[in-house]
Amino acid sequence: MNPETPLFPACPVGCPGELETSGIALPEGSLRICPKCGQLLSACSKQWFADSMQEFNQPEGTLPSGKNALRYKNRMGKMLADAAARLDKQPIEMETLDVGCSSGALLRVAGDLGFSVCGVEPATAAATTARTLGFEVFDGLLEETAYADNRFDLVTLFEVIEHLTEPADLLLEIRRILKPGGILLVGTGNGASWTAQVLGAKWEYFDISLHGGHISFFNPASLRLLAKRCDFDVASIQTSKVNFAERKDVGPVAYRFSRAARELMLWPSRWLGKSHDMLATLQKPEQP
Repeated sequence: MNPETPLFPACPVGCPGELETSGIALPEGSLRICPKCGQLLSACSKQWFADSMQEFNQPEGTLPSGKNALRYKNRMGKMLADAAARLDKQPIEMETLDVGCSSGALLRVAGDLGFSVCGVEPATAAATTARTLGFEVFDGLLEETAYADNRFDLVTLFEVIEHLTEPADLLLEIRRILKPGGILLVGTGNGASWTAQVLGAKWEYFDISLHGGHISFFNPASLRLLAKRCDFDVASIQTSKVNFAERKDVGPVAYRFSRAARELMLWPSRWLGKSHDMLATLQKPEQP
């Protein structure tokens, strides 16, 4: 592929037809949209994408610190505990893989809870940090690991799927290595959220200079379609958090009003699937 060729000639979810131009104008070009599933896609070139991904190849990776570390531990711990409860297993019984584990933040939370855990990470510097924490981490892509069929009870995929040009390939490989009835947790942003609709190009999640490699923006409908295409059952899709103004873009009074609106609309946005953080719980069918 020519380095200046756009990354997405068609909808990566698998919808037929031409992509259209959205009204969200970014420096690399307006986001394109699939008119069938609503998937939003970056217009950046292959080279622009590759350059932006270099920010993750750092020893610190995505390790949170300070108050963020405690919030991260609590949030991820609950997700892991819910997955174990869904399978009616104790953490020690859960063979768990974190795909895109970076420097090991989730591995550390899972390990502290008693999960049997390992990781996969293509960014060498971050993977090295995770290994120094004592975890088994493969430095490369999942399809290069040659894990056995039906090995894992739980696979986690947090803040990864929005970086992929061919997400179905990864989900199919994850399905292969999951045990029948095994769970895949997918965490990503919601491109159909009220946050995205109100902020548009000002939503930081769309900014590839701030969030390297963010090129493909799912929504509950497009994620369900992808799961179906890859033969996963959708146990649940939940959303949380909403925002109507970035602090850097408005004055203090306007920002206070936006915070009040955010609190008022927090629960309605969750009920309607319109919050901007999205968590999908997918399950491999018990029977082929």
